[in-house]
Amino acid sequence: MIRLEKRPQPSRLISALTPVIAVLLTMIVGGILFAALGANPFEAIRTLFWDPLFHPQFAAYSRPQLLVKAGPLILIAIGLSIGFRAGIWNIGAEGQYIMGAICGAGAGLAFYPSESPLIFPLMILAGALGGWAWGMIPAILKTRLGTNEILVSLMLVYVAETLLGSVSTGLLRNPEGMGFPGSRNFKQWDAAHNAEIVSNTGAHWGVIAAFIAVIFAYVLLSRHILGYQVRLTGEAPRAARFSGVKPARMVLFCLGLSGALAGTAGMFEVTGPAGQISIDFNSGYGFTAIIVAFLGRLNPIGILLAGLLMALTYIGGELAQLMLGLPAAAIQLFQGMLLFFLLAMDVFTNFRIRIGQGTKA
Repeated sequence: MIRLEKRPQPSRLISALTPVIAVLLTMIVGGILFAALGANPFEAIRTLFWDPLFHPQFAAYSRPQLLVKAGPLILIAIGLSIGFRAGIWNIGAEGQYIMGAICGAGAGLAFYPSESPLIFPLMILAGALGGWAWGMIPAILKTRLGTNEILVSLMLVYVAETLLGSVSTGLLRNPEGMGFPGSRNFKQWDAAHNAEIVSNTGAHWGVIAAFIAVIFAYVLLSRHILGYQVRLTGEAPRAARFSGVKPARMVLFCLGLSGALAGTAGMFEVTGPAGQISIDFNSGYGFTAIIVAFLGRLNPIGILLAGLLMALTYIGGELAQLMLGLPAAAIQLFQGMLLFFLLAMDVFTNFRIRIGQGTKA
């Protein structure tokens, strides 16, 4: 009989190796999936992880895209990870990302065509406030009415998507766009354009903000009393209450912070790589960032590396669709496998396998 026996203490070795094992298992099962779709599995894995960085024809374009894709993933995942470590589950970062983009874009377009240097900082502030406000909805409902933040934050994603479609065809639509949906192109407006800081690197202000967020989160969690309270709330809620931690304040802080970071990521994306508010602006970064947070073990440095890895699968997935004809759904399934195997391997962090006869009744 095979059974799971709870460990007296979680295994640190398995916990450290879990992300590596999860990636390897994803490659193996993903290779089988690609073979079933008629592609060479080794070629598909190479296209996903090697070609974006070293292919002689595509690498020059793909390498800068690594930072472009990783920036919003890392920024959103950092905010989510702080809440997750406190046991507060924000699953609606995609909605906060969208609302940050809408509010940031709207704040800038209100002053079009001004070339004031204050336009871009104003948009950053508006984007952060938009995401924060959207994150505060499930926070307030949880603290006041006891609702579940998972369901509320997730449902608000669909509300945000509806608002995105509405402003794309209405309030923020380009009046010179001949009736087509979508806002003005921020790439054509210097005061509001989130351009590359260093040419051909992909590094824009959103990438810089992501690296700053990593440093901020590391210092917060390892050197600040608030970070200790976050960890204590997640690991021992009763002890946290006895030590004076206010659960309601922790909910407001974690959901507000993750919403603000997601909103900021949305603002940097709409003024940079995306270029405009459009019906299909949202690209799933808010959901993918959940995978990044757990793949990085909710650790800021781990999230930085996991964000780069996930960005690599985004770029490699686009190459695989182009070069091998793989469907986009297969690439999304491959990315989802990372979280599945990561959570599956987490079982062995807290349990060990025992083989033998079960206890008799």
